[in-house]
Amino acid sequence: MFKDRLRTARIARGYTLQKAADAIGIALRSYQKYESGDSEPAFDYLVMLADLFNVPTDFLLGRDEYLKSLGVSVDVPQEGPPRHPRPQKTR
Repeated sequence: MFKDRLRTARIARGYTLQKAADAIGIALRSYQKYESGDSEPAFDYLVMLADLFNVPTDFLLGRDEYLKSLGVSVDVPQEGPPRHPRPQKTR
Protein backbone atom coordinates (compact mmCIF):
# COMPACT_ATOMS: atom_id res chain seq x y z
CA MET A 1 0.00 0.00 0.00
CA PHE A 2 2.82 2.45 0.85
CA LYS A 3 4.35 2.22 -2.61
CA ASP A 4 1.01 2.96 -4.30
CA ARG A 5 0.18 5.84 -1.99
CA LEU A 6 3.64 7.33 -2.51
CA ARG A 7 3.32 7.13 -6.29
CA THR A 8 -0.19 8.57 -6.23
CA ALA A 9 0.86 11.50 -4.04
CA ARG A 10 3.89 12.22 -6.23
CA ILE A 11 1.84 12.24 -9.43
CA ALA A 12 -0.97 14.29 -7.85
CA ARG A 13 1.55 16.94 -6.85
CA GLY A 14 3.23 17.00 -10.26
CA TYR A 15 6.63 15.63 -9.30
CA THR A 16 8.79 13.44 -11.51
CA LEU A 17 10.71 10.59 -9.92
CA GLN A 18 13.92 12.58 -10.26
CA LYS A 19 12.45 15.77 -8.82
CA ALA A 20 11.11 13.89 -5.80
CA ALA A 21 14.44 12.16 -5.20
CA ASP A 22 16.34 15.44 -5.50
CA ALA A 23 13.92 17.21 -3.16
CA ILE A 24 14.66 14.80 -0.30
CA GLY A 25 18.34 14.36 -1.14
CA ILE A 26 18.52 10.75 -2.27
CA ALA A 27 19.56 8.99 -5.46
CA LEU A 28 16.93 8.36 -8.12
CA ARG A 29 17.39 4.59 -7.81
CA SER A 30 16.76 4.75 -4.06
CA TYR A 31 13.51 6.61 -4.65
CA GLN A 32 12.48 4.19 -7.38
CA LYS A 33 12.89 1.35 -4.89
CA TYR A 34 10.37 3.04 -2.59
CA GLU A 35 7.77 3.17 -5.35
CA SER A 36 8.49 -0.35 -6.56
CA GLY A 37 8.21 -1.76 -3.05
CA ASP A 38 11.77 -3.08 -3.07
CA SER A 39 12.62 -0.95 -0.02
CA GLU A 40 10.97 1.42 2.43
CA PRO A 41 12.26 4.78 3.62
CA ALA A 42 13.71 5.39 7.04
CA PHE A 43 11.48 7.41 9.36
CA ASP A 44 13.16 10.75 8.57
CA TYR A 45 12.67 10.23 4.83
CA LEU A 46 9.05 9.21 5.37
CA VAL A 47 8.46 12.53 7.11
CA MET A 48 10.26 14.43 4.34
CA LEU A 49 8.12 12.71 1.70
CA ALA A 50 4.91 13.52 3.56
CA ASP A 51 5.99 17.15 3.86
CA LEU A 52 7.04 17.31 0.20
CA PHE A 53 3.72 15.98 -1.06
CA ASN A 54 1.72 17.79 1.63
CA VAL A 55 0.04 14.66 2.95
CA PRO A 56 -0.02 13.12 6.44
CA THR A 57 2.38 10.26 7.07
CA ASP A 58 -0.71 8.26 8.03
CA PHE A 59 -2.00 8.64 4.45
CA LEU A 60 1.23 7.19 3.05
CA LEU A 61 1.04 4.35 5.56
CA GLY A 62 -2.57 3.53 4.67
CA ARG A 63 -4.08 4.48 8.03
CA ASP A 64 -7.34 5.69 6.47
CA GLU A 65 -9.59 4.71 9.37
CA TYR A 66 -7.43 6.65 11.80
CA LEU A 67 -7.50 9.73 9.57
CA LYS A 68 -11.29 9.45 9.22
CA SER A 69 -11.65 9.20 13.02
CA LEU A 70 -9.85 12.56 13.26
CA GLY A 71 -11.93 14.10 10.50
CA VAL A 72 -8.90 14.47 8.24
CA SER A 73 -9.33 14.27 4.51
CA VAL A 74 -6.54 14.19 1.95
CA ASP A 75 -6.93 15.76 -1.48
CA VAL A 76 -5.05 12.94 -3.21
CA PRO A 77 -6.92 10.11 -4.91
CA GLN A 78 -6.77 6.75 -3.17
CA GLU A 79 -5.54 5.14 -6.39
CA GLY A 80 -3.26 6.59 -9.01
CA PRO A 81 -2.92 5.84 -12.69
CA PRO A 82 -2.28 2.21 -13.59
CA ARG A 83 1.26 0.95 -13.37
CA HIS A 84 3.01 -0.45 -16.38
CA PRO A 85 3.85 -4.11 -15.84
CA ARG A 86 7.46 -4.91 -15.16
CA PRO A 87 9.25 -6.79 -17.90
CA GLN A 88 9.75 -10.44 -17.04
CA LYS A 89 13.32 -11.46 -16.36
CA THR A 90 14.50 -14.32 -18.55
CA ARG A 91 17.17 -16.76 -17.60
